[in-house]
Amino acid sequence: MIFMENSISVIFIAIIMGTLARVLMIRVDYRQYPSYPQSFVSHLILGFVAACLGAVVTPAFLTKDYGAVTFLALATAQFKDIRSMERDSLERLENMELVRRGEAYIEDIAKRFEARNYVSFLTSFSVCTISSILNHIFELEVFLLLIVEIVFGFFLILFLKSILKPNTIADIADIKEGKIHFKGPLLMVDEVVIMNIGYQVSKDIILEKGMGITIYPKDENAVATLANIGQRQAIIHNLASQLGIRKDVDEPDFTPLARREPSTGNISLFILTMNNIPRDGIVIAKNVPVLESARRKPDGSEKKEG
Repeated sequence: MIFMENSISVIFIAIIMGTLARVLMIRVDYRQYPSYPQSFVSHLILGFVAACLGAVVTPAFLTKDYGAVTFLALATAQFKDIRSMERDSLERLENMELVRRGEAYIEDIAKRFEARNYVSFLTSFSVCTISSILNHIFELEVFLLLIVEIVFGFFLILFLKSILKPNTIADIADIKEGKIHFKGPLLMVDEVVIMNIGYQVSKDIILEKGMGITIYPKDENAVATLANIGQRQAIIHNLASQLGIRKDVDEPDFTPLARREPSTGNISLFILTMNNIPRDGIVIAKNVPVLESARRKPDGSEKKEG
């Protein structure tokens, strides 16, 4: 295979498609990270760099410049640094949160940022490689070759985006409003004890403003996944960040908590929000991603062993 005369155009389109893959996956939303515009711009630049690295690998090999392996090593090292950078940034912000994300949620976010840069790299690399193969076999005109690149790139981006889309709590559990009540000093959501509340003023505020949610796992795998403390903390954090939290520093009575019913695996959750509309809370809880570190499949393991 000879190096294409129109390689500059091919590389340019490959870089655009790789960068576009990163643009389509970047979101600034309730998670407050990446922030806008500083971190937003940083991630766009890192996506562009990843796309550049992916686009030049194939032309380098075509010219028998086997030092191109260095690009692969450089990309891997860069993406690992991105993961560490995101983790460190979120951990520094953690102390400023009234309701923390938790280590599991932070690690999950850091992994996603790393993976999305791999997507930029893989998109530009694949687009450039396919173009090289088609040009060698069919000797296409430059314009037609660029059209093929763009079409293939779009389909690849959509495919990668779909397979990287995480499962949500709605996929593994049913969620309903839970009834908040007291048995003496014990705060209950349905029949699950949440915590001990001594002050009558706090009890009155909780009964008036509190929100209870109960999560019912659909199977044994969901029971094991929701038993993970990090997964429960992620649900609480998303509720607090989107609905607002009626809590300040050193107010333990109003601290949101999620407790597990050991006999059924159901999760009962209490939170005191600014927007006390259970319907909104249920929608938010359903859209919480299932963390990779929390995912468990004991049912599948038993079947495999059988």
